[in-house]
Amino acid sequence: MTAKAPATARPSPAAPLRLTWVQPEDLLGHELRQAAEDGRDAAAVARIARRWQSAGGAPAPDRAGASDRPADPALRGTATALLDELTALPSPLADDEPTELTGIQAACPSWPLARTDRVAEGPAAARLEAAWLGRAAGCLLGKPVEKLPLEGIRALARATGNWPLTSYFTEEGLDPAVAARYPWNRRSRATSLAGVLDGMPEDDDLNYPLLNLLLLERHGPAFTAADVARLWLDELPAGRTFTAERIAYRNLLDGIEPPHTARHRNPFREWIGAQIRADVFGWTRPGDPAAAAALAWRDATLSHTANGVHAAMFTAAALAATGTGSTDVHGALRAGLSVVPPRSRLARAVRRGIALACEAPDRTPAGFAAVVDQLHTTYGHYHWVHAVPNAALLAAALTHADGDFAGSVCRVVSGGWDTDSNGATAGSLTGLLAGAPDALPGRWTAPLRNRLATGIGGLDGIGFDVLAHRTAALVVPPDRVVPPPDRLVHLPDRVSPDRVSPDRPEATAP
Repeated sequence: MTAKAPATARPSPAAPLRLTWVQPEDLLGHELRQAAEDGRDAAAVARIARRWQSAGGAPAPDRAGASDRPADPALRGTATALLDELTALPSPLADDEPTELTGIQAACPSWPLARTDRVAEGPAAARLEAAWLGRAAGCLLGKPVEKLPLEGIRALARATGNWPLTSYFTEEGLDPAVAARYPWNRRSRATSLAGVLDGMPEDDDLNYPLLNLLLLERHGPAFTAADVARLWLDELPAGRTFTAERIAYRNLLDGIEPPHTARHRNPFREWIGAQIRADVFGWTRPGDPAAAAALAWRDATLSHTANGVHAAMFTAAALAATGTGSTDVHGALRAGLSVVPPRSRLARAVRRGIALACEAPDRTPAGFAAVVDQLHTTYGHYHWVHAVPNAALLAAALTHADGDFAGSVCRVVSGGWDTDSNGATAGSLTGLLAGAPDALPGRWTAPLRNRLATGIGGLDGIGFDVLAHRTAALVVPPDRVVPPPDRLVHLPDRVSPDRVSPDRPEATAP
């Protein structure tokens, strides 16, 4: 009798591919939300929402980039048509929140000039290494809790004896019930918790600074938006893009050219993506916030508009002011605000964050929780990746911690929303303020092992010291010809709460 061959196990059907952040049926809900936020015709928006609902459409996924299953072709077609209708509706906030650089400059009464009277040289490589390390450490702190709600972050930290935050998140001692209710970020759990840290894992918050380092090395400060687009297509894997960048990337492949890549079916155009790309522009233009902001604008408009662009310019200008070594965190925030239209939602949110931090009766890390609660009450209706709430939280954390590195990154990550991006930006700025790698606490930098993982070609495993020297080679010192005194922008020593009240939209002082 011939023996039967053992039965081969039939493979289970593969889960369907759900490409995130691009499916029209998932984008429409985000565009409806964006339309409500920027004040487009409420009646027209409501009609489009009803048509979507009656066709069987669902709201946008709450925290993920794609719904569970794809839509049928008819519903997808409806979503595409309604996206175009929504985008065509004008926003009444356009004058207060311009995207064109000339409009932004015209809206800013304190647009800065280079503070050449205070600058002798650009930042040394040591200062830039601290900025790279600070960006990485802040990002790494926020990675495992990205996408979690505020109550989840607090529960995980408390359950492991790490509240208020003082170190990287850990699973040691974590109650399984808490872990089940608030699971760590799936992609980051294996590389971003204390006990397993071994170098800086890949993250888009580091990939984009690497790309813009390459951009300046190849094209210099005269680069164009087309140069940015070509660099993305040459060096950035499509799967490493998210939200607005993924839409812009797809638009490029569809033959759409900048700056239309930022608006075409892109409901994420005011989210935080452009901000996380801005650091190198600030690092390489010390003492010249205006020049740094203009470089960030050129990069940002490939994928973003309005507040999304303003967030990038704010960050670049703040870092440029910090890079001279002659200002504190409050001066950096003033410099950032000087390049943002003062009536924009982003400028108001930054002023609100600063005011709440200044007014907080308890300046300890534990006391910052009350500031966070107020920010979530005010801005909780925004998506967790939107630039506006994250800018408010960033400004509040930096102000409340008075620019201290550990205090700033711990406060901002403990505040929720886009934890890794906010941690990265706070770490970058306070790393510059610290001035040298040795000035950063070793418990934050030692686990980085001077090694950065990345999918950007030729840079995987690069050391932060090497990155610092390459960045230092790109620094453009400001013109040493001092402009006439009446053309210098003189800002107050500190932003005082009575000048930044969100109830005074006419206020223009940063």
